[in-house]
Amino acid sequence: MSGLLALLDDVAAIAKVAAASVEDVFGQAAKASAKAAGAVIDDAAVTPKYVSGFEANRELPIIWRITKGSLKNKLVFLLPAGLLLSNFAPWLIAPLLMLGGAYLCFEGAEKIAHALGVGGKGHEDHPPGADEKVIKDPAKLEEQKAKGAIKTDFILSAEIMTIVLSNLEVSNFWMEAGALAAAAVIITVAVYGSVALIVKMDDVGLYMAKNGNLGLTRGLGRGIVRGMPWFLKALTIIGTAAMLWVGGSIIVHGMEELGFGALGHLIHDYAVAFGHMVPVAYEGAAEWIAKAAMDGVFGLALGLVLIPVGEKIITPLWRAVFNRKDAGAHA
Repeated sequence: MSGLLALLDDVAAIAKVAAASVEDVFGQAAKASAKAAGAVIDDAAVTPKYVSGFEANRELPIIWRITKGSLKNKLVFLLPAGLLLSNFAPWLIAPLLMLGGAYLCFEGAEKIAHALGVGGKGHEDHPPGADEKVIKDPAKLEEQKAKGAIKTDFILSAEIMTIVLSNLEVSNFWMEAGALAAAAVIITVAVYGSVALIVKMDDVGLYMAKNGNLGLTRGLGRGIVRGMPWFLKALTIIGTAAMLWVGGSIIVHGMEELGFGALGHLIHDYAVAFGHMVPVAYEGAAEWIAKAAMDGVFGLALGLVLIPVGEKIITPLWRAVFNRKDAGAHA
């Protein structure tokens, strides 16, 4: 009997350790996922356009198809690549992270340039060629839109997974793999769950406006329908600002890691000085806002410099690669 009790005690101790490990994995995943805010918001802002123009009953199936493609991108392709980098070439993570940050700056600056009516067509948030051909068959159009969204997701997922990987604080390979996988699932569910909610909100509002028993309910429904276009515009603005902030901060931090810390120290000093200008209770928030704003301004400046490079070199190369792949697939 005493032996059985000792065994049960050992099992309980192992269960506590396992529970603590699982809690640590998800805690690390959630903490690291928060660092990828810019790319996550951009992903949520970009995706609804891929279901526009389809019948309401096809919206959720398309989003589900894109969700599965996003999970495949993260878990099948990017997670193993991230683990290989982390364990065999960790020195590559910072440069790759800076490359992803530069892409965020480019994309954010390009959005602003387009909003102001300057600059070229750019990549327009999706792989070139996605809608160059007029397709009358709804099934084929749905397939092409979903494939285009999954290709775009691969780029954003690569940015997200690299940011998450760089912010993990784990002690061994399996904890790192578990945390990275958990982050991939958390982010994908959060992004495409939000997208599904956003896409169907106008339908919910329309139903409330037509079938509500109370005048207040019908009025709320009409308000939702009228407000969704403005909400989507606001989401795009927030996503652009987040991209510039996150991209700029990634570049500044990467420069510090590579031994070029002058810009980072300057931004820090100005942020601290700004914090001292407000009451003590708001000092921390003021410093954060000032630093984020300066990172964002730097990200915008860098992105504007990168626009000609992206539009004259990277975008044509991207189009050549994907158009060739698409041509080979249809041959």
